[in-house]
Order: sequence, then C-alpha cells, then structure tokens
Amino acid sequence: MLSILFIGEANGKIGRRAIQEILPGLKKELKPDLVILNADNVAHGNGVSEATIKEMLAIGVDAFTGGDHCFGNIGWLNLYNSDLPLLRPANYSKTAPGKGFMVIELKNKHKILLISLVGQVSMLMDHDNPFHKVDEILSNLANNNLSAIIIDMHAEATSEKVALSHYLDGRASAILGTHTHVMTADARISKSGTALITDVGMTGFADGVLGVDKEGIIKTFLTQIKTSHVIPENGRAVFNAVFLQIDPKTKKAINIKPITKYINIK
Repeated sequence: MLSILFIGEANGKIGRRAIQEILPGLKKELKPDLVILNADNVAHGNGVSEATIKEMLAIGVDAFTGGDHCFGNIGWLNLYNSDLPLLRPANYSKTAPGKGFMVIELKNKHKILLISLVGQVSMLMDHDNPFHKVDEILSNLANNNLSAIIIDMHAEATSEKVALSHYLDGRASAILGTHTHVMTADARISKSGTALITDVGMTGFADGVLGVDKEGIIKTFLTQIKTSHVIPENGRAVFNAVFLQIDPKTKKAINIKPITKYINIK
C-alpha cells in the first residue's frame, strides 16, 4: 500500500511555521511514502523563493505543485528550471519556465506521477485546456509502469474540479483541488477508485480571510477600494491536508482522509 500526504497550499511564513510544527509528528504517525505541498503562496503569500522551498524540503516535504500565483515572485523564476522538485501548472504557456509534471521514484521503487494543473473557469489568465493537457500527459506516460497518479487541480470552480474527476475516473488515483483556501466536505472515492476532494484548503493564518488579515479585506468590501493584503506572522494557524492510501497494483485509491489541525504560532 502506498501512502501520500498532500498539504493544502501554504500561505506565507505563518503557514510554513505551522508545517514545521505539525509535519514531523504527522510523519511519525502516518508514515507517508511521499509528502506533497501546494507552494503557490509559500513565499510571503505570492509564489516561491529558493529559501522557502529549501526550508520545506528540510522539514520533510518531497515535492511541490503550483497554481495561478506560482510566478508571482518573479525574482525566482529560475527555480522552475532547476533540479528542485517544483512544478508549475502543466497547462501554462509552453514558453513559461519549468514543467507541469514529474515521475517520482520512491525508495521502494514505486513510481508516482504527479501532475499540476490550473483551471480556466473564473481565473484571471487564459490558460490552456486542462482536460486536453492531462490527456496528453497520460498518453505519453502510459508505459511508465506507474503505481499512482496524483493530480493537483488548482481552480476556482468546484464544478470544473468535479468534471475533471469524472473525466479521469478510473485513470487517475486522486484529483486534489486547491486554490480557494477553504477545505470542502466532499472527500470521496469513486467506484472506479479515483479519490476526489474539490479543495484541500490551506495552511496559514486561521482568523483572517483566506489567510489574510481581516481588517484590510473588510475595508475593501466597505469602500470598494482595494487595500494591501497583510499576512500575519503570528496567531492561530490552520493546517489542512489529505492522507491518501493507494493500491500500487491497480493505482486505485483505497482511502482519503481529510486532516485539519490548529496551532498557535508565537
């Protein structure tokens, strides 16, 4: 049995600190073969940096997926062309740096295909069709003797994520939604063995608005003038994740368990 821990997108320093506090204990308890983190907001709530990625690697994260903010920290675009296990969505422009999928070979020799996608519905950029892109990836890697196929679908619309899960039913081990920073209550496994949750949620400041200090967001709603987003570095943090168990012989999901933990970061 393969076990995978997927952590909802880390939002800034408080999210990283929550992972530092919680992940070691979870790894002892669950003994995952692979730990994945959505890193779309890992550096100051906007993209990535070399320091933040290496910080997460040092505490036990194995691989990173992306989203619509992955290139927000433009000083670190070169990271996507490095040897770091860092993905950007596969259906970004072909001229964008980096790659959208990777095959991870575990110590037990099992191979896991990890794919990062971004949605089209209600998203700011005109991304390529994720349905067509995932078909292309799966057809090219069909003979790679894979043990599991994990897809991070970073999208606004739950309908787009659910539709993708039906489209890939029986062809993927798990479709894990990210982007909204709110964990949904719909974790399930289809009869064909494809797990789905339309949003894993986030790891970050718990008492604001989607990880951001509430005062500025409320002011924006009251005045209709956009204020700066402030991510507190201290306070109560939430850690959202899902734990997957997959049969490597069939690539079917056997279990999907949502995880929510709260911790005070001083």
